[in-house]
Amino acid sequence: MNDLLPPVELDKLLMRLKGHACEACALKLERRILKKEGVQNASASFVGQILKVSYDKRTLSSDSILDEAKRFGAEVHPIEEDLKKAKSALPKTIWGWIQWIFSQERREMQFAALTFLFMILGWGLEKFEHDLLSQFSYTAAFFFGGYFGVIAGSQSLRHGTVDVDLLMVLAALGAAYIGAPFEGAMLLFLFSFSNVLQDFAMDRTRSAIDALARLRPTEALLLEKGQTRLESIEKIKPGSMIVIRPGDRVPLDGIVREGESTFDQASVTGESMPVFKQVGDSVFAGTINQNGSLEIEVTKGVENSTISKLIRMVEEAQSEKAQTQRFLEHAEQYYAMGVILFTIGLILIPIFFLGESFSTAFYRAMTVMVVASPCALVISTPASILSAIANGARSGILFKGGAQLERAAQVKILAFDKTGTLTEGKPQVTDWLANPEIALFAKNPLEVLRFAASVELKSEHPLAQAIVTRAKNFQLQFQSPAQFQSVPGKGAKALVEGRQIAVGGARLFSGYELQGFDLLKPVLEEWESEGKTVVHLTEIDESAKKAVLLGLIALSDTLRPEAVTVIQELRRLGVQRVLMLTGDNARSAQYIGKLAGVDEVFSQLLPEDKMRILQEHRKFGSVAMVGDGVNDAPALSTADVGIAMGAAGSDVALESADVVLMSNDLRKIPHILALSRQAQRVVFQNLGFASFVIAVLVVSALGLHLPLTIGVIGHEGSTVIVCLNGLRLLRYGR
Repeated sequence: MNDLLPPVELDKLLMRLKGHACEACALKLERRILKKEGVQNASASFVGQILKVSYDKRTLSSDSILDEAKRFGAEVHPIEEDLKKAKSALPKTIWGWIQWIFSQERREMQFAALTFLFMILGWGLEKFEHDLLSQFSYTAAFFFGGYFGVIAGSQSLRHGTVDVDLLMVLAALGAAYIGAPFEGAMLLFLFSFSNVLQDFAMDRTRSAIDALARLRPTEALLLEKGQTRLESIEKIKPGSMIVIRPGDRVPLDGIVREGESTFDQASVTGESMPVFKQVGDSVFAGTINQNGSLEIEVTKGVENSTISKLIRMVEEAQSEKAQTQRFLEHAEQYYAMGVILFTIGLILIPIFFLGESFSTAFYRAMTVMVVASPCALVISTPASILSAIANGARSGILFKGGAQLERAAQVKILAFDKTGTLTEGKPQVTDWLANPEIALFAKNPLEVLRFAASVELKSEHPLAQAIVTRAKNFQLQFQSPAQFQSVPGKGAKALVEGRQIAVGGARLFSGYELQGFDLLKPVLEEWESEGKTVVHLTEIDESAKKAVLLGLIALSDTLRPEAVTVIQELRRLGVQRVLMLTGDNARSAQYIGKLAGVDEVFSQLLPEDKMRILQEHRKFGSVAMVGDGVNDAPALSTADVGIAMGAAGSDVALESADVVLMSNDLRKIPHILALSRQAQRVVFQNLGFASFVIAVLVVSALGLHLPLTIGVIGHEGSTVIVCLNGLRLLRYGR
């Protein structure tokens, strides 16, 4: 009897997570959800506002996960609800700003403003000795300033954690208790105002996702029985035909069935130049049709379109935390408890052992509690990581999360796949040569291309198509051949302008009497030594079994024009060794590797060989692998950082890599490393600055009688500064 369960069927749930709880509470939420049977992985962030859960849909439903999160006390809802009503950009009119300021979402900003007004009113009334009214005003300031802090602090206490919100509220109440209500109100105002600025800064990083969601039209021009009508994209199924007019944004992924045009794909792939599309080419949702009108066959529904996957991936990335961030989140509650115990010690020891007055000791202790709070430390990492992820998304670079961004900053060894990565991925005509003894071809060497293209016009072989394309580039005139005959694995024959012409490799002419071959043999050998495929153009006489060589055509999978510059730039960024891994033959691989300037070439490799080589090179440092994400999925998974190129429309590439390039632009690779290293520098800057400010303020509070007001300004100022410093990564460019 077989009691084995069928294979696990994993599904993924993304939820918008809101609330004022600390990140330590997010860790508690993760652990609580992980206890549910069927949950494989959970990642939560109140800063990133994302809860991601991977679960076995055989044993668990998405509704039960939502219910569990709500029982925890978290405010959650499926993220699709937000994506369907993507927030617009900041308002541009006065009335728009008024509506924005007084909206429900701006409640924290409104309360901060009320705190400031009542604080100033209380101070003024206090100066004019209206004590009762002054106390009422300060009470109102404390209510509005501490409202969200009390909610967050109580929620943290309910889950057995202590966070900075609780410390701020306690310090403010302590200030009021010793007769310094203005300082307490000032503390709550600056703390709440600092939170407003933090939220605004984090919203700027999330605006990248909202911008992506706004790229997707809500309706499409559906074509049925020769008639068109506007239809909601949710109702359009794969296989339907839609019309894309000039200037339209593509609503759904599809294939061009009629027409041709250029497309602006910058919003999806990050490509700066328009891309030409014709019948048979794929188009992606969110891109812009620039000129011609086209009929598109829809290939993916709205939930599976490229732009939808792009949005979900960026959302997921914001839930995946860097190791530094996770460490700080774990340490936050222990640090906060330590601050509280230290504060109690600062109250009791001076009173009982040094004979200080209660008010003096208590005031100093409250000041120390405020300035020692780890607000700036806690926000320093997510502010930088989320900004860098958003920056990458706008350039068509998708980091799967903070951990992947952090690992990319450590890369020392970088391995490239050859075909389709360092090279164009398709053969191109690189050289051709005419037999100088044949007058027609010696006089005009382009005749070699014209005759070869005439024969190959009916062939579907990649080499044949490359020859035809090259001839068209020169606008050569040729017609469909007569008596076309394909010889599998060898070449093709046809009647062209009264001549019996054959195009193919040397094996095609086995058994023929060869003429003119020895004359061009040195050139043939030179091209083959460069790893090129050489095609012979001959005129044959079938009855006499003779073949006269008219010319040679060399084809090669050419190196991308930017490859050399990219590799040089990678070395300037600190990459110590650049490798090339390929399954191609050694001669072709060595030639391409030499042209590109890589340090080492490994050829004739099976997938397991690539994995082994990457593992062997780990002893020199962190290893990254760049491939197309289809053939190279095992190697991408083995590397410390797997980078998939040209992933638009490729499900395998989207799933197998740590970093995804939506386009095939090699120049994005240095940007990945530069952005990740800049993000690491900013994180270190923030951590160093925040730690320095805390140390200076604590020493000043203990030894220099630092006023609470100055301590509050220094503490909240440092929090805002690290946020703004992290936000600079949104505008980072090279």
